[in-house]
Amino acid sequence: MKKTLSIALGVLILSTVFIACGKKAETQTTPSPEKSQVTAVEVKTADSTVTPVKVADSKTQVATPLTTKNEVVFTLANPAEPASLDPALIQGVPEHRIYETLFEGLVAIDPETGLAIPGLAKSWEANADGTQYTFHLRKTTWSDGVPITANDVVYSWLRELAPETASPYSWFPSMFLKGAKEYSTGEGSAANVGIHALDDYTFQMDLIGPISYAIDALQHYAFAVVPQHAIEKFGEKWTAPENLVCNGPFVLKERVPQSYLSFVPNEKYWDRANVKIDKLIILSSDDANTNYSMFVNGEVDSIVDVPSDKLADAQMQDSYQVHAALGTYYYQFNVDRAPLNNVLVRKAIQYAIDRDSLVEGVTKAGQIPAWGVTTPLANYAALPFPYNSEEEAVQMAQDFLAEAGYPNGVGFPTLTLLYNTSEDHKKVAEFVQQELKNKLGITLILENEEWGTYLDDKNAGNFDICRIGWFGDYQDPNTFLNLFLTGAAMNGGNYSNDVYDSLINEAATILSPKDRLGVLRTAEDILVNEDAAIMPLYYYVTTNMIDTNKWGGWYPNTMDFHPPKDIYLK
Repeated sequence: MKKTLSIALGVLILSTVFIACGKKAETQTTPSPEKSQVTAVEVKTADSTVTPVKVADSKTQVATPLTTKNEVVFTLANPAEPASLDPALIQGVPEHRIYETLFEGLVAIDPETGLAIPGLAKSWEANADGTQYTFHLRKTTWSDGVPITANDVVYSWLRELAPETASPYSWFPSMFLKGAKEYSTGEGSAANVGIHALDDYTFQMDLIGPISYAIDALQHYAFAVVPQHAIEKFGEKWTAPENLVCNGPFVLKERVPQSYLSFVPNEKYWDRANVKIDKLIILSSDDANTNYSMFVNGEVDSIVDVPSDKLADAQMQDSYQVHAALGTYYYQFNVDRAPLNNVLVRKAIQYAIDRDSLVEGVTKAGQIPAWGVTTPLANYAALPFPYNSEEEAVQMAQDFLAEAGYPNGVGFPTLTLLYNTSEDHKKVAEFVQQELKNKLGITLILENEEWGTYLDDKNAGNFDICRIGWFGDYQDPNTFLNLFLTGAAMNGGNYSNDVYDSLINEAATILSPKDRLGVLRTAEDILVNEDAAIMPLYYYVTTNMIDTNKWGGWYPNTMDFHPPKDIYLK
């Protein structure tokens, strides 16, 4: 374990350092969270007829729009139907791909590094202590020609935070902005949130402390800029294709639920000249094998996940793109439910899983065994394993379970493991199921749900153990550790520790990078080792398929961000 881990972590750290010097729950790589089965449909529109496409070696038929012969069309298979198109209501990687197509916040994404570059804001500056940023906006418009102003930014961020919006990510701006937490929890007013329109094209934000990663975090859809005039006119229906107003590189042309979304360039976009695709098609297809077959058959141009049983074949192709990722695959315990409310039980389960065997025999794409939740970063090493061999780990697991009152699993109740529908998630779950049965005598029932239902149950804590994949929103430990604050929207396991909360909040105010990271390391140790609130299994790698000899503007990066705006036909 230790030898394998040290080599793999060295590769990941080197990759992360390279990315950092160059310049936001999560469906990349094997396995990936996906949604319900896609079915073929036939839809007539003003300019095209949709016909089902038959895919070799697949049970699924995916509807695609008709395209014109001379159009430059890029087709991407997205492994889930987006739960929403409203940036304030989304929370997953499938939705993020739609978001970066339709909208642009103050900052955009560098396709090579995944870090922030000027977007709606053409420039910005910080005050001396890094607690206040002033942004200078471009003079541009929404897709309907209405000017975009700093007041739109204020409106959008307050809408994200407003309790009545019930955004799953309202906690995220609350970690940055003065007064945001109080407003989002109903204990303060919008007037006291530290955001201001100084004039039509100057926006200012006040932070709770000198947060070094604040600008990169603004890429996230929790900081989206949305059209107040369209939302007030159409209400909940503002994201319907006929009503949707946006400010990103593309506009929504057509949506066929459970099948696809098609986009054309936004003629009002400030950088329209550099958008080279005539039509972008994003399929909603949760069948990874179907998606892989479509790529091999030339029916899609890119897929974001290679199924584990196709990896050997994919690795023989030049189009296979594998890269270290800022993401962790873990299981979360519901600490309010017996017997998981006993930390000894949680530790027994933690120690019983052979992560080397998991990544070598099940996932097989080069994933890295993980004990901690934070991926290794520059100046922040991965949390080390607390044992020297699998034999030692198994003995410790059995001792923990016996101390909890269940020697050899005698008298231990059946537990349920929740995961979102995916053959690869199922394989991981079956591996864990067998490990617990063989080593601890624990029976685990597996329960899968389609993407939207899974998100609801995960966030509400309707589970004993839940599979989660988290990709960081920015390159800092905070992007992982914030998830487990008391009452955080993503903390469905209901973990709560006052000391942990204090450490995370204290870190946001510390000027010294070394001291700050030390505090965060102490917090992670409490979360994983002392309280055993979660069970990390491995650090992700991303496995994409795209022919970079044909398509330019696509680059592997730690964030696995690939803005469609930058893709072009060579």
